[in-house]
This record gives sequence, structure tokens and C-alpha cells, in this order.
Amino acid sequence: MLFAGIPVAFAAAAADSPPPPAALGSPVAAVTLIMFLLLAMVLVVLLSRKLGLPDPVLLVIGGLLISFVPGLPKIELNPELVFVFFLPPLLYPAALLTSWRDFSASLRPILLLAIGLVLFTTVAIAWFAHSCMGLTLGAGFVLGAIISPSDAVAATAISQRLRVPRLIVTILEGESLVNDTTSFVLYRFAVAAVVTGTFSLMDASVKFVLVGVGGVGVGLLAGFIATNIQRRLDDPSVQITLSLLTPFATYLAAERLGVSGVLAVVVCGLYNGWRSPQVISPRTRLRALPVWELVVFILNGLVFILIGLELPDAVRVLGGRALGPAIGYGALLLVLVVAVRLLWLFALTYIPRALSKKIRDKYPAASWREVLLIGWTGMRGVDSLAVALALPLTVAGGGLFPDREMIFFLTFSVIFGTLVLQGLSLAPIIRWLNVVDDHGADKEERTARLHANRAALKRICEARHARQVEPDTLQRLKLEYEDRIRQLEANAAAEAAPGGLFSDDYVKLTQEALDTERSVILKLRNERVISDEVLRRIQWDIDLAETRLQHGVADDE
Repeated sequence: MLFAGIPVAFAAAAADSPPPPAALGSPVAAVTLIMFLLLAMVLVVLLSRKLGLPDPVLLVIGGLLISFVPGLPKIELNPELVFVFFLPPLLYPAALLTSWRDFSASLRPILLLAIGLVLFTTVAIAWFAHSCMGLTLGAGFVLGAIISPSDAVAATAISQRLRVPRLIVTILEGESLVNDTTSFVLYRFAVAAVVTGTFSLMDASVKFVLVGVGGVGVGLLAGFIATNIQRRLDDPSVQITLSLLTPFATYLAAERLGVSGVLAVVVCGLYNGWRSPQVISPRTRLRALPVWELVVFILNGLVFILIGLELPDAVRVLGGRALGPAIGYGALLLVLVVAVRLLWLFALTYIPRALSKKIRDKYPAASWREVLLIGWTGMRGVDSLAVALALPLTVAGGGLFPDREMIFFLTFSVIFGTLVLQGLSLAPIIRWLNVVDDHGADKEERTARLHANRAALKRICEARHARQVEPDTLQRLKLEYEDRIRQLEANAAAEAAPGGLFSDDYVKLTQEALDTERSVILKLRNERVISDEVLRRIQWDIDLAETRLQHGVADDE
């Protein structure tokens, strides 16, 4: 069972007439429900790829449509399930694949967004909710803390499909990986203030520093331990299993110590991403990446479908409140969230440059188009939804938590609005702004490959004098590396096919040769000349060669 062993899970209940109690918790019913959601996720993803739309957008809409299927068991998303089961394995690979060089170079804008913008947005939302919507000031701050951070899962899922400069993707992903720490601390203190009626700015400030520093410390320690264990192993199955366990162990350890589990997972991922090329064997790397890709694909799909499934609950919790005004407030809040983000970004980009020559000299000027795109790409997601679901029911003294139902509805409105409206409009806006990929990573890749191949060729030539080498072996390797170098030099000089490493003729002819190899070995297997084991061995080599070929081709989609 997919969620076996997790302390919290889906609670199924019938939408209209509940089934017998025995059916509620039956393994068959739970597995059937999970299989149905996974099948729906696959169909929606196929449709989104066909239409060229970001997966999260259609997954949320698909979840919304699924929620109206007659007789479908009601799925209640336990917030603990998100924090413990979904967030760690989704944040960890995102951090693992983040370039530490790019992340550290963009640390200033990332922190200004992850800390400064979250604080600014929280205050703006609290003022709006209190002054214009009639919520208590404490409830307004709770609402602001919940919906102020952009979502790491949504940012990563959507930004990976964008054809924009790598700097923009780095800032968006870096912001969403770090800002949860700020918002969670604000949320805890806002809730505590509402529940107890007391608040201390000094305590909140000290707690924020301790939670952040502690999360970094736990993440570094977890990364150090994980890499040293991996260094001593050479078993892909065991190593991949440990890799899957690392984010969970890091998160739970940090939360047990009272520090930021989210930040600990992110730091651990960044540390391991820097060290893993030195400590992970090639066999393990080749097998681990597909495993992580599958995990992220499944969890991402389930997360966004579950967001859509929550819409009926978001409406239902309003109780006696009028739906029309609530929708109006949700729309106004969505506009405010987007406007505050744009205002903050443009102000922080241009005002300091106008006031300080030192800043103008140190930091290159940013295009208004890139600033606008970063400002528009601020989707909210499942972490905000989980925090809203975790709101306490009562305050000290036994009274109800003020405006709890409205907070949940407004949170869902902003999540749904940003994912669907901003997600659907991203591609047209990118085309309108004419923000295009600078292909910096492709140029770096060609340069690095040239250096590596030239060094390898030099080493082969030196080996001829250092020890006895068969002339045929030497000539074969020399020709192979010389051919690679000529191809890379030709592409670099011509700047043709900016994302490609091989010419079109080379790709087509090589693909034909690989297809011929496949057909021959399949024919030999079918004629029982070779066994299936031999087929798999040869097929593995052919698959690796084709993967390398496809990796070197520019993706012009």
C-alpha cells in the first residue's frame, strides 16, 4: 500500500451516504482509491503535455472535476501528511539539483524575496483583511503568514518548463526553497498570539534566528553524515534507499529539535548536491536519477490533484457565510498578493540603484522584463493549504478560533487563482516580454566537455610512453576523442543549434545505427540464438548510447 507506515493518511468517507464502517478502512478500498487518483493524474499529465500547458495547472483543474464525481469517497488531506510525507521528498531533489554556484551568486535577491517579501506581504494582507474585510488583526496576520510564501513544488514544476534565462529559474527556485522558514515562524507566532492573546516581538525575532540557524545546522550535519555513509557503500539498491530516506530523517530530526525542518532538508540537499559527484559511484548515479524522477512525478501529481479536490471543502466550511462576497474578497486578495509582489520587486530592483552608486557598480542592471516575469511567477501551493488545514479550532478559554473558515476559503482562493491564472498566462507573457533562454548552461557544457576531452586525449597519448599499449587500442581511443573534440569545436565556433552538442547529420545517422543494433539483437533473441539475459546486457549499452545522444540534442519544443 502506497502510504503504509505513514502515521497519517487519507481518511475516506462517503460523499452522500457513508458505506459500512468496515469498508472505510479496508485495504482494497484504499488501494483502489489511490490507483484511481494515479490513473487520473497520468491522463491529466498526458493532456497537459498535448496542450503544452504546465502540469500543475491542469492537475488542479482535474482534481476539481474529480471532486464532483458521484459516489467518490471524500478525501480529507491531513496537514501532517503534507509536512511529513510530501514536502521532504519534493524539496530535497529540488535542492539536490540546484547549482550551489548559481544559488550563492543570487543569494541577495533570494533572501530579499524569501524574508523581506514574506514579511511585507504578511503585513499588507493583515492590514487589508482587518481594514477591508472585517477580520480581526490577529486573524489577518495568520492569513498573511499562510499565503505570503510562494510554493517550492509549484515553482519547480512550472519553472522547469520555462524557456527563460537560468538566473530567473535560480531566483524563483531559491526563493521558494527558503521562504517557508520565514512564513512558518510568522505563522506560529501569529497563531500563538491569537490563541493566547499575547505577542512578543523580541521573542519572535530571537525564535526566527534560532529556527533558521538551527535548520541550517541540522541540514549540514545530516548532509555530512549522509555523504560519508554513501562514500563507504557500493551497492546501488542500498544507496538509493538511503537517499530516499535522507530527506525524511533530516526533516523529522530538525522538527524534533524545534528548528526548521524545511530549511534543514533544503540545506542537506544543497550540501549533498555539491558532494555527491565525488562520493556516489557511476552505477548508483545512473540508477538513482530515474528513481527520484519517478518519485517526484508521482508526488507532484498527487499534490496538485489533492489541491483541486479540496475546493468543495473550501466552499463547505463557509457555513452560513454568503459565497458571493467571499469570492469577491478572494479575488481582491489575489490581486493584492500579485500587486505586492510586483511592487516589492520593482522597488528593490531600482530604488537602491538610484540611491547608491556602489550598488550600481556591484550589481548589473536587471531588465524590467525579467523583473516583471519574476514578479508574475509567484504561485502558492500545497504548503499554504496544509498550514491552513492545521489551524486550531479553539483559543484559550474555549472560544472558537476567529474567522477560521474564512481564512481557509481565502487561502484556497489564492492558491487556485495563482496556480490556474498565473500558470496559464505564463507562456503568453513570456512571449510578449520576449524573455528568452540565454543558453548559458549549454555554452558552459560545451566548454567543460572540450576541456575534459582534451585532457583525456592528452592522458591517452601520455599512456603510450608510460606503459606498453596496443597500437590498435591507442588509435581507436584517439580517433574517438579527436572526433568528439572536432564536433564540439565546430558547434562552439558556429554557434549553431545553441542547445545541441551534435550536428543533425550525426544525430540522424547515429540513431539509425542504434535502431539497427536493437532490431538485430531482438531478432537474435526471437530466433533463440541469444538469451534474454544477453539481450538485456547489450540493450543496456545501446540505451546508454541513445541517452547520451538525446542529451546532446537541443530541445526545441
